[in-house]
Amino acid sequence: MQRTYLGELMKAKWSLLQGFITTMEISAIVIVIGLIAGMIGGLLLVYGPKPVRLLMRLYVDVLRGIPVLVLILFSYYGLALLGVNISAYTAGVVALAGFCSAHMSETFRGAIDSIPVGQTEAAKAIGLTFQQRFVYVLLPQAARRIVPPAINTAVEMVKGTTLLSIIGVLDVLLATQQTIARNYMVIEFYATAMLFYFVLNFTLSRMGAYFERRFGFIRY
Repeated sequence: MQRTYLGELMKAKWSLLQGFITTMEISAIVIVIGLIAGMIGGLLLVYGPKPVRLLMRLYVDVLRGIPVLVLILFSYYGLALLGVNISAYTAGVVALAGFCSAHMSETFRGAIDSIPVGQTEAAKAIGLTFQQRFVYVLLPQAARRIVPPAINTAVEMVKGTTLLSIIGVLDVLLATQQTIARNYMVIEFYATAMLFYFVLNFTLSRMGAYFERRFGFIRY
């Protein structure tokens, strides 16, 4: 009997759905951790004591200089050799979150450093504490500079989840490959995976464009 794309899609729907959910879960977790850790890292790079700044700079430069795939393989296989046994899912999250936080830290550092010193001095002059200066003066201005590179990093993290199939995480790519191995419909199912990634990343890009207009210096 001749196979049809819709028929094979229905057969593989639960596997593909699980892959979609896993990809979205990991992407969301990694982006949230990356943003939070990146904000903390950026502050440490700018305002931390010198030993802390040096350690943070080492962390950022090392992780930014290592390919994501190497980080993923080390998190899964390397940590196991060191006696730290974690699941493939956890290893993938750790690797991607570490990579994302390093990039976000540098993004936050650059955004904070780009704010004129006079802004901080004026905030000090009116008696604002560091927390108040950060919340009311630095963060609103830094947000305008952070949005474009942060969205770009988020998109890269979504695409980076495809590498997790190498260590056995059932993401969209691995679910697609398993489906193709059964029905040999290469073009149809890779096109389905491409459509999923396009929709997800296009949505992130549109969200970024909205926030950029919302917080940007020039409204258009």
